[in-house]
Amino acid sequence: MCKFVNRTSHILPMKSNTYFKEQALGALRGNWIKAVVLTLVYILLFSAAQGTATYASLQMSDKMAELGGSGSIYEMASVLQDPEYLEIQRKSNGLTGGSTLLMIFVMLPFTVGYINSLKRLLVNGDTSLLGNAVEISTTGYFHKLWGMFLMKLLLCLWALLLVIPGIIKLYSYAMTPFILEEYPELTASESIHRSRMMMRGHKFDLFWLQLSFFGWFLLCLLTAGIGFLWLKPYYNTALSGFYQEIKADYAQNGGLD
Repeated sequence: MCKFVNRTSHILPMKSNTYFKEQALGALRGNWIKAVVLTLVYILLFSAAQGTATYASLQMSDKMAELGGSGSIYEMASVLQDPEYLEIQRKSNGLTGGSTLLMIFVMLPFTVGYINSLKRLLVNGDTSLLGNAVEISTTGYFHKLWGMFLMKLLLCLWALLLVIPGIIKLYSYAMTPFILEEYPELTASESIHRSRMMMRGHKFDLFWLQLSFFGWFLLCLLTAGIGFLWLKPYYNTALSGFYQEIKADYAQNGGLD
């Protein structure tokens, strides 16, 4: 049985954002090309999944406009029964389904691999970023897949209830990708629960860390998004340092006994 502690003891003072960012820059020094390549692969996979669904949606919209489905309800109804439109819809559903499968079966476990490969760089100095990302993604594949899927599902359900609880849970579950890799003996629900316990008293700390990257985020927008190839690994490496810090805090309070 895994032990979880609902901490009521004191929380250690957090290191500063500057510390996490300098630590990340130190780990990435000399490894930026590898980090950018890893991030490019991640973005390309994500774009392939999202782009397929977007393309399918645009095809349906274009066909509806072409058939005159932008007028009255009667015209819309006739378009929806048009054989050409039905064929486009059938193909669109197939593309959307393929996009969904790619997001679930590729992107969810690869997200765990991406984040933890940067953590290995920070903690162990392991510079095999892309290789580690693939290895982490495929080792315990179904465990990581289910853990990430369950986390996303819970976030969606919370967001459907109210926006604020959804945002709170987003921060509560933020350490789940690290825990799924570092503690494979935990079930998916236990990994999510441990993230909740670790993040108690640290949600604002994570928000403050994210806010410290806001200026870089704006600069990346000015580069037509190209800057995100550098910002994403920078942020996730700093996040790895943040995780190490709150894990130590949680352990000191008996959470890892």
